[in-house]
Amino acid sequence: MLNMGLNQMKRICVWVNGRTPLVRAQPESTNLRLGAPPRMATSLILHLLFPLLLFASPSLQAHHRNSPYVSHLTFLPNHQKMLHTFKIYIYPHNPATTTFTEPAESAFYSTLLTSPFLTSDPDGAHLFFIPSIFSALSSRSISRHIRNIRSTAPYWNRTLGADHFYLHSTGLGYESDRNLVELKKNALQISCFPTKHGRFVPHKDITLPPLNPTHPTPPSSKLVNDLLNDPEILVDASPEVLLAGRLKQHKYCLLFYEDGSVAMVGEALRHGCVPVVVAASGVQDLPMMGVLRWAEMAVFVGGGVSGEEVRRVLREVGSGGGHERMRGLGVAAAKHFTWGDGFEEQYDAFNSVMYQLWVRRHTIRYARVEVA
Repeated sequence: MLNMGLNQMKRICVWVNGRTPLVRAQPESTNLRLGAPPRMATSLILHLLFPLLLFASPSLQAHHRNSPYVSHLTFLPNHQKMLHTFKIYIYPHNPATTTFTEPAESAFYSTLLTSPFLTSDPDGAHLFFIPSIFSALSSRSISRHIRNIRSTAPYWNRTLGADHFYLHSTGLGYESDRNLVELKKNALQISCFPTKHGRFVPHKDITLPPLNPTHPTPPSSKLVNDLLNDPEILVDASPEVLLAGRLKQHKYCLLFYEDGSVAMVGEALRHGCVPVVVAASGVQDLPMMGVLRWAEMAVFVGGGVSGEEVRRVLREVGSGGGHERMRGLGVAAAKHFTWGDGFEEQYDAFNSVMYQLWVRRHTIRYARVEVA
């Protein structure tokens, strides 16, 4: 548990094109800043004392065990602080002509425009939002847009974009152009889940909880055939008719990362069906990654796994009340996947994305080290 507190002090290097190095201080659920005065280290102290508190208080230990959050002691107060103090400045644009095609992108953008997070004072903003539909632009057009921001306003150059964020449904690829490199490696990217391999930077980028995801027929494979008639595992989520009822009737549901069916993970959690995610490699772009205890409310297996191996894993994790605990954690976390009609739902998908931006808002510039 002590490692949990220390891991939340991760520092993520930010590319600076040979200039003064920047480091993004990214405490996952604290407000700690390197060199901060003692009053700002309260969250870190809580993390370091957390194992002792758990040992001394059985009730606290039980509460932690039933919480879907990596650190429930800091999540709730930090979330409340975010709701009351977080400020975003949006670069001037015409909302009437800014139309995002993906439902989750559109929901996030429209809710942000009417939220209390916005400020007209850029000097009082924690982060800057670039309201461009980058997924519809060529690399050259995106580069030109960033160059224009750099030349007409002072905010990008202060951190080389590290306190900026943008939407891109599929995620930016890697380019050699300076503007694109700074955008990719410094700015915070918000993309749709799942994001293509190589287009998501773990610990920096964020994915949007899916909104109205499709439910593709699973790819024909030996694994699918082996599990298709298993009464405890929902393998084929199509057709969508009565899907909620079928999710409730099964203990587990098989989701494939590569074919996109993993996008229905929020629906599975909401209806008490523990997701079994099949992925060829590690999944690093889950919504609320680093905030939710994903490893304790979903099962992750490799792409070459057999049906019998999946059953063995599920028997192990489900024994001794394990399934009911995973199911309970998933149901408790499901509210973070629900897109509401506005800002009012404190723990809905929109505010959950804002929270992830909030914990990534710190940037630090180190003094240049002159080499003799």
